Amino acid sequence: MTANDELQTSRENLAAAYRLADKFGFNEGIDNHFTMTVPEQSDRFLLIPYGLHWSEVTASTLMIVDGAGARIEGEGFVEPSAFHIHSAIHKARPDAVCVMHCHPPYPLALCMIQNGRLEYADQNACRFYGKIAYDDDFNGVALDKNEGSRIVDALSDNDILFMANHGITVTGSSVPHAWEQLYFLNRACQAQVLAMSTGQPLKKIPEPIVKSVAREIETEGSGAAANYQRHFTALKRLLESEEPNYRH
Repeated sequence: MTANDELQTSRENLAAAYRLADKFGFNEGIDNHFTMTVPEQSDRFLLIPYGLHWSEVTASTLMIVDGAGARIEGEGFVEPSAFHIHSAIHKARPDAVCVMHCHPPYPLALCMIQNGRLEYADQNACRFYGKIAYDDDFNGVALDKNEGSRIVDALSDNDILFMANHGITVTGSSVPHAWEQLYFLNRACQAQVLAMSTGQPLKKIPEPIVKSVAREIETEGSGAAANYQRHFTALKRLLESEEPNYRH
């Protein structure tokens, strides 16, 4: 695969993630943002132009932005909070190839609770054992680099950050990986919020079993990487039949 082919595939995958996030209700108006580092250029990343609805995103509409927030390629406005959150994470965490920041209602609900935490009370939650950090301080919209740095410190080497009174940030080694984490995190949060709404105590899973389930999910079939690629490929097939223009 040539460098141009690899970049086009990256554009298509990120555009697909935006379209899918709209379908699953993970978006919030024209706000929030997903990014992916440009292949072989870790100091640059793909970003949506501010003002474009997620249902409109195509591979070609994604901008390339550098570490200083300058547009290198494409047209549109680089939204400040998108730049400060994502550039800081990409710079500090080269393994975070894809970063998804959004405010889905169920994870957000847990971020709104005093000391809100994802509890290991269902199978989906178990897959996140040891992968979640919590930022219990809300400092407002991330409009400067200091807030981006603070978010990076809170995330540390974890995959997911619950941001108090704000939303979530999910990282992955690829778009399919980040999408898998976002999808199942939302499912786990949804189940927990619904269970909590009954007023009954959660039946939590003992930690040794949580650890065991987390390992099993990582090694199921031919491994986690193959599984999240299968999932994302299946979802892209749905887009191919309904919204094939995302690739353009």
